[in-house]
Amino acid sequence: MVDAQTHGETLEFLMRVAPTDHANAALTAYRRIEHVFDGAFGAALNPWRHLGALGFLLFWVLALTGAYLYAALDTSVEGVHRSIGWLTHEQWYLGGVLRSLHRYAADAFVVVTLLHLLREWVLGRYSGFRHFSWLTGIPLLWFLYISGVVGIWLRWDELAQFSATATAEWLDWLPIFATPLTRNFLSAGAVSDRLFSLFVFVHLGVPLLLIFGLWFHIQRISHAEILPPRALSAGSLLALLGLSLALPVASAAAADLSRVPGPLALDWFYLFWQPLMYGTSAGAVWAVVAVATLLLLLLPALPQRPAAPVAAVHPDQCNGCRRCFADCPYAAIIMVPHPNAIPGRNLAQVNPALCASCGICAGACPTSTPFGRTAELVSGIDMPHRPIRALREELDAGLARVHSTGGIVVFGCAQGADVMQMVGADVAGLSLPCAGNLPPSFVEYALRGGAGGVLVTGCRAGGCAFRLGNRWTKERLAGIREPRLRAIPTGKLVHAAWADRGEEAELATALAELQRAVAGAPSHHPERNPNPVVASKRAKAHG
Repeated sequence: MVDAQTHGETLEFLMRVAPTDHANAALTAYRRIEHVFDGAFGAALNPWRHLGALGFLLFWVLALTGAYLYAALDTSVEGVHRSIGWLTHEQWYLGGVLRSLHRYAADAFVVVTLLHLLREWVLGRYSGFRHFSWLTGIPLLWFLYISGVVGIWLRWDELAQFSATATAEWLDWLPIFATPLTRNFLSAGAVSDRLFSLFVFVHLGVPLLLIFGLWFHIQRISHAEILPPRALSAGSLLALLGLSLALPVASAAAADLSRVPGPLALDWFYLFWQPLMYGTSAGAVWAVVAVATLLLLLLPALPQRPAAPVAAVHPDQCNGCRRCFADCPYAAIIMVPHPNAIPGRNLAQVNPALCASCGICAGACPTSTPFGRTAELVSGIDMPHRPIRALREELDAGLARVHSTGGIVVFGCAQGADVMQMVGADVAGLSLPCAGNLPPSFVEYALRGGAGGVLVTGCRAGGCAFRLGNRWTKERLAGIREPRLRAIPTGKLVHAAWADRGEEAELATALAELQRAVAGAPSHHPERNPNPVVASKRAKAHG
């Protein structure tokens, strides 16, 4: 049975990792939007869950289309507008399509980047072990906008003239230039090929910095998703291509510094701040930009909830198998020589600054098994406030209650639907910091201990609070990733269902479906359940 101290520690730990401090209006509204898109695309292909990967995809679209456009572009002041016109009208079937694709991909890049920033903020993913990714992402916004604005100048039409002049006025507000930059746009002969070469250099150079910044941005993320799922990638590319064919991009009239451009179709994705400058002042725009950047950079420094305990390694139990190293979502584990100097054997070591306290490493450890015969279970790596021994004690207590009825054991996630609401006379519930914290051997242990079935649950597909918990859990249950779910007693069932916090009704539906299956009753699973049971396994051989 679970002693009072262990039970108190477990409750304290789950309160720390549960998303109670983010159960606010913004998060609720975001979840509703995300779930609407789940219904349209399916959780696994929901673009809201792949915004970062979509950004990478759009960047490479920009790079590839930009390479062709640069090769075909006359980069002289006199020839650039003419050569772009030739691409747009004479070679519309290739150059024109690629130009439109380049432009729409740039706009989409801005949208998904800002939405990605908003999503991470709403979900509270900017502090603690995530602060590095947040801080390295902020400069990327500057690189993106600089490259995009200068790219507009390379068209050298009336809009480019307006933007270049407005930007020069904005920069001239800073007392750092010996002569005003606006003098470069005062007369027809002021813009030389030399200045235009500088535009080309900046437009090509800043994306190189962006590549390095993107690489740096994901350095502390294991198995980073740099491309969306194939179906989502294909759909995104087809949508951009269809838009390019239906609404091809065209330039305004050629730039003419001898006159002020007339009414323009402003690019609101990149140039929204320039009308703001003329409506207020250059200093006001600088103040807005500086304050916004500073606030974004200071977010990780704001007071946060107490840090959850980090994973602890027990050298006597660690065999150096590297599974925790491979499965950690945030590269918090490294392998070092074993302190006992055992030849050829390494030891896992946890970096406390990077540990997410998700327990995925403990779920990956082969020594995290309830079948150990020692009274005090100790695994190679474990969570101090959610140890494997306490999980076995809680499971034993639950099995003692449901054994006689062949009830269900539900293993849940503190970030997803609340499994403790499912507990009843024939249902035992255990909540973990993440679904990935569950060693598959506990599923077998529960079935051999008298449970008629096991339901494993966590956040919705693609929405794991710790990125990889759902993915590793699915693969372990399917027997394609170590540690695998192995022998299951004949006639017993294992289901998995994924539901976010607040979707306890959907989880109850999945639980009822499993109970009917265990009882041998006909299935009444609704055809359009938005979050159906996604994995099922029935034993075919005797345990």
